[in-house]
Amino acid sequence: MNKAIVAFLLIVAMATSSVSGFSIATGTTGVMNGGSSFTVAQRHISSQSPAQQCRRGDMSMMGGKMAKFGVFSPAVYGAKIALGEPRLNKFRGKAISLHSQYIGEFCQWAGAYHLRTKIIKLAKTNGDTLGFLV
Repeated sequence: MNKAIVAFLLIVAMATSSVSGFSIATGTTGVMNGGSSFTVAQRHISSQSPAQQCRRGDMSMMGGKMAKFGVFSPAVYGAKIALGEPRLNKFRGKAISLHSQYIGEFCQWAGAYHLRTKIIKLAKTNGDTLGFLV
């Protein structure tokens, strides 16, 4: 990757991670329990019962537009700005494909190929928690 792009992404990531939206809010500006005003505004409240949420083939489980805001989300937003969304999605797809391939190779090497799909789902859940899927 070009050094200028990497430097720009680093600057954007550092600038967005130091935004005061992640600090403890003072006063009562719509914040419950004194948490961050940014995360409260981004919190998704579901009105479905747990039995309805875990339906197979549900779009919310497929990654849709309901990804969590995590530690790496500012870097992903910076990459969206620098690379553009189509190019970022192509890069993201290639990275997910390679990661799934390596998980499959590891499971085959370890003799636990039956756990492959569970480990890939766990990796997707971890990526969502860390903010890679925003």
